[in-house]
Amino acid sequence: MPQLQLTIDIGSRQPEPYEDALFELGAVSVTLEDAADDPVLEPAPGATPLWPTVVVKAVFEGSSDADVITAALAQAPPDAPTPRVEVLPDKAWEREWLKDFRPMRFGRRLWVCPGGMVASGPDAVRIELDPGLAFGTGTHPTTALCLEWLDSQDVSGRQVVDYGCGSGILAIAAAKLGAASVLAMDIDPQALIATRDNAERNAVLGCITVTADPQLDADKADLVLANILAGPLVELAPRFARATRPGGHIALSGLLAEQVKPVTAAYRPWFDIGPAATRDGWALLAGRRHAE
Repeated sequence: MPQLQLTIDIGSRQPEPYEDALFELGAVSVTLEDAADDPVLEPAPGATPLWPTVVVKAVFEGSSDADVITAALAQAPPDAPTPRVEVLPDKAWEREWLKDFRPMRFGRRLWVCPGGMVASGPDAVRIELDPGLAFGTGTHPTTALCLEWLDSQDVSGRQVVDYGCGSGILAIAAAKLGAASVLAMDIDPQALIATRDNAERNAVLGCITVTADPQLDADKADLVLANILAGPLVELAPRFARATRPGGHIALSGLLAEQVKPVTAAYRPWFDIGPAATRDGWALLAGRRHAE
């Protein structure tokens, strides 16, 4: 069934009253978008990452009355801008972007493919991926950097941690490259669902443990991967150090090039570490745990 979409340019107003009002009026979903082209990088602790000017988009069932919704919205919150109304054709909009998702190669062997598509090459290691609602398809520079670095490593028989696993793409890549076991951790329930589903799709669920427990066993990991943000990476340095065996490796991404120095400094007490690669302003750090 077609759906009704209302778009409201709220400028610098707080979005919460509009979100609340739209849901009370029966919105199926409400999303916030950038009204200009202003990047949002890492917010301060406890802050909500928003743009200076915001567009609110709300989707309603196609049978909803746009005039009734618009009239009610004008009263709550007061002085709400007049929304633009359009009818959306019947599509799974949350998955529409996947129509342009094509097989991608990372390093020498790794290929990430949507369902039904094949990789080329006699030594191709194919990952069939449906990210669901979780982050991680390989299209973002930080994910690409991690996949290329992982492809260059000897993962066979190793114990691997993918901390902040998102879609599970790095955990699955490690498993497909021969890891003995992989611990995939994320605190987002959607990420845990996506990781389990993708691991099952790739026939590697048997060697991947999916968990929301952020604690890590000491001296168990041969390789720790973390594609998150600079702030959490700094905070997690002691935890990752305890988890990594002497001589083990670590790869950190999700940080901007200008954040390399503070993150590197946080890990130097335990690791020989430095920038391994950069792309489009993003960086990957790689290091080796000091021998005890």
